[in-house]
Amino acid sequence: MSGIERRTLIALIGGAAAWPLAARAQQPAMPVIGFLHGASPDGNADRVRSFRQGLKEAGYVEGENTAVEYRWADNEPERLPALAADLVRRRVAVIVTFGPAAAFAAKTATTTIPVVFLVPEDPVRLGLIASLARPGANLTGINFFAAEVVAKRLELLRELVPGAARIAVLVDSAVPTSAETTAREAEAAARAMGLQIKVHAVKTGGDIDAVFAGFGGERPDAVLAAISAFLVDRRIQLALQAMLHRLPATYALREFAEVGGLMSYGANLRDACRQVGGYAGRILRGARPAELPAEQSTKFELVINHQTARMLGLTVPQSLLATADEVIE
Repeated sequence: MSGIERRTLIALIGGAAAWPLAARAQQPAMPVIGFLHGASPDGNADRVRSFRQGLKEAGYVEGENTAVEYRWADNEPERLPALAADLVRRRVAVIVTFGPAAAFAAKTATTTIPVVFLVPEDPVRLGLIASLARPGANLTGINFFAAEVVAKRLELLRELVPGAARIAVLVDSAVPTSAETTAREAEAAARAMGLQIKVHAVKTGGDIDAVFAGFGGERPDAVLAAISAFLVDRRIQLALQAMLHRLPATYALREFAEVGGLMSYGANLRDACRQVGGYAGRILRGARPAELPAEQSTKFELVINHQTARMLGLTVPQSLLATADEVIE
């Protein structure tokens, strides 16, 4: 083989070896999703799993064709703005947020990166978007109607405990918008039903213990707990305190009934988290949040913990047992 032929062969082999490297260099980078939550990973595994399921249904699998940067505020909402700003600096493709405080932190942090939110009340009334049909700007998402069904929860509680006249309402003071909405809805429903309402604001686990310990002579007949990332994280504590003080209590999510809470009525939050994942996937495929209508949960469920009812000395009416989506024995 001549020197010219040998040099040509080496050049051809070298070029062939470079082709895979060049092809890899030309492949688009894996899109990154920012995940912003006000609580902690503990107790939220189901929500993360449902979010990933929604992503998968939209064609994206974490670790295969997309990555997720998780940011948890660990029930310190004042950290959310810095966490949102960090995701913006990392130039994620889309930010998904859980709860009003996280949504507003992302809204403040960016006007260009798409944001998909999950909130418990009307996002138009909150001021997150312009309208449900055409959100405008860079935000869209899901409302799972926790605040709007407070009246229904009171009706169900009254059906289970007909003699209940004084209701203690627990709200999270760290989320003032949702706390105010829950209090307003509860007070309006109570007037219509002839009930007395007293609102108690909590922000820490110690606050929850103090509220129950302080009932004393003003002991209520039952408790209605609002929803927030913090209160969901503290669901076992809430259920135990209600049981220790022998107080019937109603909650917004089935997770409370699953850990011993008496009764829950509200949207299926796992389904709502799946919807959030689906929206994030659609945006990765090119959909614009301004043109993605904000959706509202349509799947609601009543869950009754029959064992807790018996321990409280309550007889669950047959009408409630027949209509419940699940009765925990």
